[in-house]
Amino acid sequence: MNGGPSGFHNSSVTKAFVVACTLFTVIFGIQGRSSTLGLSYQDVFGKFHLWRFLASRFAFSSTPELMFGLYLLYYFRVFERQIGSNKYSVFILFSMIVSLLYEVLLLFLVKDPSKVLASGPYGLIFSSFVPFFFDIPVSTRFRIFGIHFSDKSFIYLAGIQLLLSSWKRSILPGLGGILAGVLYHMNLFGFRRMKFPEFVTSFFSRLPWPSAGGSSPTASSGNIIANMPSYTGRPVEGNYPSVPLASTTMEPPEDSIATLVSMGFDRHAARQALVRARNDINNASNILLEAQGH
Repeated sequence: MNGGPSGFHNSSVTKAFVVACTLFTVIFGIQGRSSTLGLSYQDVFGKFHLWRFLASRFAFSSTPELMFGLYLLYYFRVFERQIGSNKYSVFILFSMIVSLLYEVLLLFLVKDPSKVLASGPYGLIFSSFVPFFFDIPVSTRFRIFGIHFSDKSFIYLAGIQLLLSSWKRSILPGLGGILAGVLYHMNLFGFRRMKFPEFVTSFFSRLPWPSAGGSSPTASSGNIIANMPSYTGRPVEGNYPSVPLASTTMEPPEDSIATLVSMGFDRHAARQALVRARNDINNASNILLEAQGH
């Protein structure tokens, strides 16, 4: 499935999170402690190892979990491009806090010293599946051996693999992430309107990351993305001017096309929608959603 332009263009927060997860996993793996980083009743309520709250949010327990986890985190950078780095940072913090509270409450209720939950950013990854399910449209469908698939199926399969990687140890944190995603999608207490001070999220874009190949969308495109409404399934309002393709000389900007493609739309359809909307990316996205609803 197309996740938009390759690399971390307009997704500096995702890049920082991916790098942090990789470093935490490697460092604790070298020390031979990766498999013991998950939260347990004894560590939280007996020994008060509060440092595990941070370590268990970033470090994966094994290399296969790291590979599938990084793949999903990298793909879900599409949401940062959609809502902007500032609101995506709020989404990350909300998902991690809610999933952490869920796991602590679960351990308190079970009170089983032998139960150790899997470590890693399960909260963020599986909360991202909620907007992925509701907000990312299917662009292609196909069949393999008579079984129907879509371009979203491979993301779901990777998620199932990660969810079942450690059986109950990973299923329970995954369910906490889904719970966080549902609460965020319901806009509980207006969290979806919250923002950090601009200097907080701009810090990540100023970090001296190695440059990735390919053209980078313009800064103005990042501001447009940040102000775009997330898909909520509401009906399209207003009439959009219909401009004959042959009569217009305004070729849609490549970064605007890439933005719509990163949301799961077909490239040709995205270009036509931009032409029809006179390069207004908000109207173009509504046109595409309206077309898919018919």
